[in-house]
Amino acid sequence: MKLEQNEKQLLFSETVIPDIFFAEHLSQIPGDYLKIYLYLVFLSKFKKDIKINDLSKKLSLPLKSINDGLKFLEDNNLILKRTTGFIVVDLQEATLNNLYKPNLVQSKETIEQVSKNKSRAKAIEHINNMYFQGIMGPTWYNDIDLWFRKYCFDEQVMITLFDYCYKRSALHKNYVQAVAEAWGANNIHTWNDLDLYDQKQEKLKKIKTLIAKKLGKHGGLTQYEEAYIENWVLDFGYDMNIIEIALKRTTYKQNPTFEYINSIITDWHDRNLKAPDQIEAFLEQRKKQSKDLKEMKAQVSKANYEQRQYNNLDFLYANNNIEGDN
Repeated sequence: MKLEQNEKQLLFSETVIPDIFFAEHLSQIPGDYLKIYLYLVFLSKFKKDIKINDLSKKLSLPLKSINDGLKFLEDNNLILKRTTGFIVVDLQEATLNNLYKPNLVQSKETIEQVSKNKSRAKAIEHINNMYFQGIMGPTWYNDIDLWFRKYCFDEQVMITLFDYCYKRSALHKNYVQAVAEAWGANNIHTWNDLDLYDQKQEKLKKIKTLIAKKLGKHGGLTQYEEAYIENWVLDFGYDMNIIEIALKRTTYKQNPTFEYINSIITDWHDRNLKAPDQIEAFLEQRKKQSKDLKEMKAQVSKANYEQRQYNNLDFLYANNNIEGDN
């Protein structure tokens, strides 16, 4: 006896999306790319062949959006490119493969970490309940463990990392990774480190706003202009009292640029001038030198003029003698 199962008609068929997709990927996919992915999942059930142009027409999306979307989905391991087309990745199988890491040897270091891991486990549980409603995707656990080891964050910093991204409606891995990397680059490991960093960033923000106002940049500063200011404040250690002196010197120049202001401030830094009174004394000295140089030039010019007049008189006197002899 042969048993056969009739394929369901379109009206009664279903397209299944695993929960791991909602937990791990949904928040990171732009709207148009999500349309493309869902339609590819739908077509993959029937092993359908569809051209890029047809996909563009079917989804009412430009060809560029289709190509960019396919590239995004491929980069995020949602589809695999083959010579004949694309394969929709089995997310459940892929996640299981990523999580399965056989631990063949339990080192002494691992045993010593048990106490610390208990504390970290509590922090991760808090993150799961607070920011993922208790359904955090499995791969998040690996990422959090990686950030603990790579950046040496303590538990408070890790929780604050997720709180920071959550409040900005950017709780997806690329953004969290970017923030974690920035904090790591600024040597943030403890809550105290993070507090000092926040104070610096708040001070920097106020200085940027003040500079933009003083220079009449009502549309805000460009990325490159902000980079100059960050260099003055974070690398040179200058505050607004010193930057103010440089800004005032732009009144002597028509259409001053940030490059011009930067050249002034960089020169002060290269001369190891660290305080406003040192800079004022330096500028006063330069002003005096400039004045002395002008006076010297005036004296030289006067002396040269008198010498020329004397030479002209000698020449005239010589010519008169010649005429008298004749």
